Amino acid sequence: MSKADTYTIEQISEIVGGKVVLFDKEVMIKNLVIDSRTLINAPNALFFAIKAQRNGHQFIANAYQNGIRNFVVSEDINYEKYPETNWIKVGDVLSALQRLATYHRSAHQLEVIGITGSNGKTIVKEWLYQLLSADYNVVRSPKSYNSQLGVPLSVWQINDSHNLGIFEAGISTTGEMKQLASIIQPSIGILTNIREAHDEGFTNKVEKLREKLQLFEGVQTFIYSPEYILAEVALPGKQKFTWSFSQPADLQILEVSNEGTNTVLKAEYAEEQIGIIIPFTDAAAIENTVICWATLLAMGYETEEAAFRLSKLVKVGMRLQLINGIDHCSLIDDSYSADISSLSIALDFLNQQNQHAKRTLILSDLHETGKSADELYQEISILLKQKKINRLVGIGEQITAHQHLFEIEKSFFNDTSDFLAQVGQHNFNNETILIKGARKFGFEQVVKRLAQKVHDTVLEVNLNALLANLQFYKAKLAPGVKTMAMVKAFSYGSGSFEIANLLQYHKVDYLAVAYVDEGIALRKAGISLPIMVMSPEPSAFDAMLRYQLEPEIYSLEVLQSFLHFLPEQVSHFPIHIKLDTGMHRLGFELQQIKELASLLKTEKLKVVSIFTHLVATDDEQHDEFTKLQVSKYEEMYGVLTSSLAYQPIKHVLNTSGISRWPNYQFDMVRVGIGLYGFDAALAKGELQTVAALKTTVSQIKQLQPNETVGYGRRGSLPNGGQIATVKIGYADGYSRAFGNGVGKMLVDGELVPTVGSICMDMCMLDVTGLDVAVGDEVIVFNEEHSIVDLAKEIHTIPYEILTNVSQRVKRVYYYE
Repeated sequence: MSKADTYTIEQISEIVGGKVVLFDKEVMIKNLVIDSRTLINAPNALFFAIKAQRNGHQFIANAYQNGIRNFVVSEDINYEKYPETNWIKVGDVLSALQRLATYHRSAHQLEVIGITGSNGKTIVKEWLYQLLSADYNVVRSPKSYNSQLGVPLSVWQINDSHNLGIFEAGISTTGEMKQLASIIQPSIGILTNIREAHDEGFTNKVEKLREKLQLFEGVQTFIYSPEYILAEVALPGKQKFTWSFSQPADLQILEVSNEGTNTVLKAEYAEEQIGIIIPFTDAAAIENTVICWATLLAMGYETEEAAFRLSKLVKVGMRLQLINGIDHCSLIDDSYSADISSLSIALDFLNQQNQHAKRTLILSDLHETGKSADELYQEISILLKQKKINRLVGIGEQITAHQHLFEIEKSFFNDTSDFLAQVGQHNFNNETILIKGARKFGFEQVVKRLAQKVHDTVLEVNLNALLANLQFYKAKLAPGVKTMAMVKAFSYGSGSFEIANLLQYHKVDYLAVAYVDEGIALRKAGISLPIMVMSPEPSAFDAMLRYQLEPEIYSLEVLQSFLHFLPEQVSHFPIHIKLDTGMHRLGFELQQIKELASLLKTEKLKVVSIFTHLVATDDEQHDEFTKLQVSKYEEMYGVLTSSLAYQPIKHVLNTSGISRWPNYQFDMVRVGIGLYGFDAALAKGELQTVAALKTTVSQIKQLQPNETVGYGRRGSLPNGGQIATVKIGYADGYSRAFGNGVGKMLVDGELVPTVGSICMDMCMLDVTGLDVAVGDEVIVFNEEHSIVDLAKEIHTIPYEILTNVSQRVKRVYYYE
């Protein structure tokens, strides 16, 4: 890391000020922590004892117990109780965190997009990430980290590899935005809208607008809609770009029409009519898409490229989520926020659902509206009538007190627990239910109670994490170095075209598969990238030609067979030459190079690349052998290219090689298992976990002492206890080697061992002492209980664990 990416505790003490007691002033700080339960790399973490809803000082002992040794505090602490620790005492801990983030931001020169507004900040941020990450190494706010606390934690993520930041800022009253602006320091500003959310913190909407605009003082470009400029105010930005549905603007929307599940938007821009088709139909998504459209155009993207990218947007799973519910119901989960504007938009989405005739709204009290309770619930009553809602379930004291205003089927409860206690009496059946509640009501419990249980064993694949890992490796490359992504073996078990589509969109240069049929599947799925086939079989040469797949040539026999096969009219067909410099698996050896060079003197072939496979790039004890391999490779490459009239792509580095051998990047690198979160050359936590394998409990049984479990009576509980049968077995890829207590899974947050042999379709777990029920989720592996852990349990490697997950296991891909 550069000096701007990491700091010693002593340097941080100088940045934030205050009194210091340092045990080790040279300890490097990498992570900032405000929650003692969520720790990463505790020895290099700095705990800020924030006084918010809870006083962070009350959790110092817990943080110390969990390994934290560096603290920023504002109260007197008995330091002797915590040996070998570093302390910075300041007047205000939050201000210290903000000063550190401001310093860190100032140390990095990158383009930054700052986003604020009443609604849509997170969606716009996440969609801009989708739209721009093909061209930039993007750092962005996690989830909705847009507060006085969340913004500094977001900005702390910046490192020298990033060239674009996207940060959102949220405020609830006056005097808050100036501090966030100094931390974010945006060069491009986006105002999404001005609506009712947090109105109670301001005298009026004009005051709120003025406060939000402070984020953009000093920006180069300000992107906004004149519809939300509610008064004569000084607008920031050396340049301004406007969008509107109803007023003249740089991007003026002329027409909005639905075509099935898509929306067609027509607009006028630069005196021309342009259009886009997007895979959304709700009003919120349409407005957020227009904001992103305006941003792409303001940043100089061509209209055709902007339209293409916008058509590929993926719904962000943190707002209106449509899921299956109990008893043939559909649930719309909008338990994220609650204000009158977002309620109206959510009701529009509810009205788009035609799978059920009956529409039900479960609604909590709304607090942040700036209206009196009488005004608010009268307005909601009219809104429900307009939207033709059939039934209302109101939860909260305020809405209950105003139940007389609602002239539809209705029921009311003072709190969420009251509703949950009586939910079985309300006969939810064959209806669409919108669940809309303020965070304090904990409506996630309502969603959980009404959602249909999922019993399938599922491999969840986090495309965000995979993309982050790709960007991690790309950031290590010298300018101009290409990337080949290995998607063999069903992308290491994670999927086929789902992964390849993402990689293609984010501009890797090559894909590599093991066999021709894998390449054909990608071509049929619309993948147009060059694809190298690592094990080309003569029987499949014809298919390679038809689907434009490029063979890896590793022997004279394969080369001669391929030359004999190629039709006379074919010329300059792309191939890749593999050299054996020490793996002794496949590839040409030194004594074969002259004969190889002679055969390559033909117009039929074009050698696209020449490569070798390094056998131990992750292992320091074999570094001399790695150097010897590269030396052999360069010698063999030189002999080959001396007889060619061109210089094929040179590549030797695999995943771990990228991490440890920057001098050997040459023209291209090959990234494989690292995309999926595993690199033996890196410390734990540097890559993101991509895959999580989950299943469910089928049955619970109570065992008497010494009763046996499973085939061959190999399992038993000597003292008796409780077992859970779960829906995964060796036919799903869970090896029989995990049986008899070797393997472990997470149940209710606890690691529990297997009992008895692993069966074909299921296995048994010892869940004695746990509160477990049929249908409960069981985690086979995730970021907490990782594939590395499973590999150690049965003395194998992560590759085998991941690629063994069978094709009958459903893959679910999500992109947040």
